[in-house]
Amino acid sequence: MTLPFGFGAVRRLLLSSFHTRLAFLENRNPVVSFCFDDFPRTAYTVGGAILKNFGACGTYYAAMGLMNTVNKLGEQFRPSDLDSLMSDGHELACHTFSHISCRKVPFQAFETDVQRGRQAIREATGRDPANFSYPYGHVTLTAKNRIGPQMRSCRGIYGGLNAPQVDLSLLRANSLYGEEDRFAQAKSLLLENERQKSWVIFYTHDVHPRPSPFGCTPSFLEKTVSFAAERGYRILTVNNALDELKTPNCRECVGTH
Repeated sequence: MTLPFGFGAVRRLLLSSFHTRLAFLENRNPVVSFCFDDFPRTAYTVGGAILKNFGACGTYYAAMGLMNTVNKLGEQFRPSDLDSLMSDGHELACHTFSHISCRKVPFQAFETDVQRGRQAIREATGRDPANFSYPYGHVTLTAKNRIGPQMRSCRGIYGGLNAPQVDLSLLRANSLYGEEDRFAQAKSLLLENERQKSWVIFYTHDVHPRPSPFGCTPSFLEKTVSFAAERGYRILTVNNALDELKTPNCRECVGTH
């Protein structure tokens, strides 16, 4: 017997169907958010500068244990980058402390690392990071059920648009990887977002002329941001976009089944 879906598709369906926290994006102009995970310094020094040129800000999901280190994504952020990016209006969000996968460790260890990462940002900046993204995009039903309610939002890497219903425990997001030759895909998604008047989230890591497999070139990012700005889309941080959502008042609508 041949199953209609692969294991990955079944997992995605299950994770998208259970322990949801629903909010609603009302009919309005399309929203776009640009996110940077981990984050490499180039995400801020190069990516942040590109956004700033268009009067826009991004969301940086920081794994505090990576600070002052170097890995395959390049040099990671420095302590001075945290205050600097927030002074520029960018959002600093949480990405665990050690950048561990909830699929690879016991849940208690993962939850402790999430809390440790959040506390480290509080201590470093005096601000509480309200939003979270799952390292590697790995999500489990237990993690979604337990971590989701602790945060204003949790972001994954399942592609698509957020609207009209938005799952606050598993925001949809789309990779922005590679070079300018992939712009057609980003453009198509932006135009669909415009038609649906919804919210599209892009994520990447390093922003470099020779990016890692998980980053993008400056020209690709700039072309995508430029197109969004030219079309009149509102480019908002994740936190600012959440301000515009309508949360149901009734218990039955929350979808925490």
